[in-house]
Amino acid sequence: MSSTLLGITTIGYLLCMTLYFCFLFFKSEKFGRIITMLVMVVALIHTAGMGLRWWESYQMGHGRIPLTNLYEALIGLSWTTVLLYLYIERRYKTRALGILMLPVVSISMAYASLSPTISSTIDPLIPALQSNWLTYHVITCFLGYSAFVVSCCTAIVHLFKDRSTADSSVDGVFPSLERLDEITYRMTAIGFLMLTLGIITGAVWANYAWGSYWSWDPKETWSLITWFVYAAVLHARITRGWRGRRMAILSIIGFACVLFTFLGVNYLLSGLHSYA
Repeated sequence: MSSTLLGITTIGYLLCMTLYFCFLFFKSEKFGRIITMLVMVVALIHTAGMGLRWWESYQMGHGRIPLTNLYEALIGLSWTTVLLYLYIERRYKTRALGILMLPVVSISMAYASLSPTISSTIDPLIPALQSNWLTYHVITCFLGYSAFVVSCCTAIVHLFKDRSTADSSVDGVFPSLERLDEITYRMTAIGFLMLTLGIITGAVWANYAWGSYWSWDPKETWSLITWFVYAAVLHARITRGWRGRRMAILSIIGFACVLFTFLGVNYLLSGLHSYA
């Protein structure tokens, strides 16, 4: 049943993605409100699907949070990203960022659902994962990754709008350059905090599971690299006053590290996190 709801969710996000592109051309506030309502409905279905999958794991005797394999990771990251996007839309009164955010979510959901290399079965946890620290570690990391998705999208819009200042068609659709810069910085700061907590909880969990806080596993190493990259981004902002275009470029570079940490390590490197 959960797979059916998540399949409906994938179709729903694809529809929302298409409508956001239409919104870019029609620029109708009423049309925009309809899209937002639809995203909220799909997000509720998404939430129900994840909750039902969690319940199904208990029915099968596994009893685990649905965030322990690549399929569930993509589904879960899409969920946290959509919730964060809805907050950004409400907080900053802008829907235009959905033009970039929904494709990211839709592609993640579609890839999780349709890729022949990704299994959607609910398997029991391996012994190393049987800990409450799993929940703390994964949720904090996912919240951090979602914040980085938002900061990357706003950075891309910033670069696009900065090069298109002479084009009045983007005015009134995307937020101002100052507002985009503000969102990029705030989401980077939130993501950095969550990633820090994710690394700390991961270290405690590693000590519980393998008797060592740090083993230089590829996933651990790249998480640390990503942490240093975003630490440099925030350092440049706070101490050197970097804003605008330079901040946007650094945010995109940071997100490239996030992508490799989240997906590249799983496919190209092997280690203690291979099950993820």
